Amino acid sequence: MHKRMLENIDQIWFFLMLLPAVAFLYSSVGHGGASGYLALMALFSFPAEVMKPTALLLNLFVAGISFFEFYKRKHFKHSLFYPFVITSIPAAFLGGYMDVNASLYKHLLGIALIFAIVRLFGVFGKGRAVIALPTLWQGLITGACIGFFSGMIGIGGGIILSPLILLMGWGDVKTAAAVSAPFIWVNSAAGIGGLMMSGVSIGSEAFLLVGVALTGGWLGGYMGSGKMGVPVLHQVLAFVLLIASVKLFLV
Repeated sequence: MHKRMLENIDQIWFFLMLLPAVAFLYSSVGHGGASGYLALMALFSFPAEVMKPTALLLNLFVAGISFFEFYKRKHFKHSLFYPFVITSIPAAFLGGYMDVNASLYKHLLGIALIFAIVRLFGVFGKGRAVIALPTLWQGLITGACIGFFSGMIGIGGGIILSPLILLMGWGDVKTAAAVSAPFIWVNSAAGIGGLMMSGVSIGSEAFLLVGVALTGGWLGGYMGSGKMGVPVLHQVLAFVLLIASVKLFLV
């Protein structure tokens, strides 16, 4: 990590209090939470070089535990999952390997957060009445595009994939969450691999944040995969993301 993260101890404690809340909200809809972690780090003025590897690492653990909860309740569909990951994994690796200009990175992240805001406000919440799996070529192209963008920005891609699944009628809300979680996991792993190949390392402090985030991540996955929803909390989080997105475009 970076020493600038530790200059204001009060801010760090506040950040650590918010981190599991973000993990809880995202994991409840099958997401790892990278866009939320990136928003928090942007609000707390974390250095850009710290944000991407930290968010991807947190994604690995939170998305993994969220997938476990959705999978054991039998919401996962392998036939919907595999067409996306065939191309998303190498694309995410390539995106993670790329060195993105700091200003461009912030603007691209701001755009990515808009997807999260729209998703959290439930714009795609109901999806189509008729469910039909995507064709192979649709899955391959979709996976490649989302994977590359995700690896480059430092997210797992669930904030793009899950609303797309609902919009295109490829699955319902629970299925979208169950498929998005492992999609996020493999893309995050590939993105980290690309980062490490490019010479970026992950500091030990990032692993301490994992323990904090996992508490909220497990609870969110448990509740979200069941019958309990958190629509009001999602709207609060969407408001926080909106503030962070505006800040990224203005700074």
